[in-house]
Amino acid sequence: MRYQNTYAQLDTRLYHEQLPNPLDNPRAGHFNNQVADQLGWTKAADLMARWVEILGGQYVPAEFQPLSMAYAGHQFGQWAGQLGDGRGLLMTQVLDKNNQLQDLHLKGAGLTPYSRMGDGRAVLRSTIREYLCGHALTQLGIASSNALGFVVSDTKVRRERLEAGAALMRVADSHIRLGHVEWIASFAPDLLAEFTDYMIDTYYPECRDSEKPVLAFLQAVVERTARMIADWQLIGFAHGVMNTDNLSITGSTLDFGPFGFMERFNPAWINNHSDHSGRYAYQNQPAIGHWNLNVWLPHFMRLTQAGVTRETLADCLAPYEATFMQHYQQGLCRKLGLPHQRESLSLAFEWLTLLEDNLLDYTNSFRALLGLIAPNEHLYEQQLLATMTAELNPEAQQVWQVWSTRYLAQIQQVSITQAIEEMQASNPIYILRNSMAQRVIVAAEQGQFEELNRVFDLLAKPYTLQDSAIELDTLPPAPHAPQMPISCSS
Repeated sequence: MRYQNTYAQLDTRLYHEQLPNPLDNPRAGHFNNQVADQLGWTKAADLMARWVEILGGQYVPAEFQPLSMAYAGHQFGQWAGQLGDGRGLLMTQVLDKNNQLQDLHLKGAGLTPYSRMGDGRAVLRSTIREYLCGHALTQLGIASSNALGFVVSDTKVRRERLEAGAALMRVADSHIRLGHVEWIASFAPDLLAEFTDYMIDTYYPECRDSEKPVLAFLQAVVERTARMIADWQLIGFAHGVMNTDNLSITGSTLDFGPFGFMERFNPAWINNHSDHSGRYAYQNQPAIGHWNLNVWLPHFMRLTQAGVTRETLADCLAPYEATFMQHYQQGLCRKLGLPHQRESLSLAFEWLTLLEDNLLDYTNSFRALLGLIAPNEHLYEQQLLATMTAELNPEAQQVWQVWSTRYLAQIQQVSITQAIEEMQASNPIYILRNSMAQRVIVAAEQGQFEELNRVFDLLAKPYTLQDSAIELDTLPPAPHAPQMPISCSS
């Protein structure tokens, strides 16, 4: 691999150098060959042969420079002060085969100076959920961290019960969070200019061509964040804990805790059982993204020589709403196979209302529309359509008939072939449903990883019908079934 440990060259107040605390008897859980190939890991015989030892914390290659990062953050809207990597270590940074910098971050590596009241460990169930979610989002085409692999061990970890300890090697284009700047502003303000230069030069070098690079950088972060959250909304993904310390400066999804993929469509859906106020409900994510950036930007007021003022910061934040709306609306129209125009958006929002009023499955219902416009070519989607319409009461049936007639009339005005291609590429068949993840976890806790292998392969091609799929993979819960509780330790 091509190592480029740039973060370790920064001021030592920003991190703490340390080795991982080894797990007892680590064993292979799963290895992501696609990520390994992207990193160049597969070309290093020593790394391939000892990957379980590396992820288990028993062996640290000489080229690695493990460190835990310091950062701060606002959690559930309240200033939380110093936080930091409480159970993870940035093990190394490498250039991948596309010359993009990638962080290799070991989660579950043991206690650090930032562990606070924690034990520095991760459990198998949360490790599996993060491993599968990063994989799922990546294959869905959404900017996200992914993972090289994970191990399970004989180390016992206490959560709601005693569980098997595990560790995951997360791979992300950056682990710098909005909370890094919040930490610097509170505890080391003299580092702000240097750290801002590092963020620009490392992650946004194109901003150096701007007349005011810092302002260009800030606006780029705003726009990338807006697009990421629009992608979440389009796929029905809810992060569950959008604290400022959980948002990356690169607009890539980071830190999977109480996440979920929406099944029955309910915009007010809360997937984090600790979110009693619904702050991080699915429908609130766009506004929370704006709130987080609005908290983050004023810290750069100290950089007056870079042209940062209250007015220029407002200009940096201003594109957020327009960027989000444009990206979301364009994506929504693509999901219907329609051009981005007023008539299409009217149909789209009426369609979402129909889904909400009848608690229809979000993923299956969008995919079912292929069975409406081309039933002979899409037998699976035709079955989805029959299942969907069977759930409608007589009044809703009438609404559906009126809407589908108008929709078909709109489809006739565009290329059917192009519409089908867009719909197939925008509406997945498979998402990581909580029930799917739970079946993997139950099997893995008994030492059986065949189901994990099957689901991993299924999610690798989410837009294509798979022979390995079973009925449960696409079966939503009953309309008013109790929600599976998902917490930050899940």
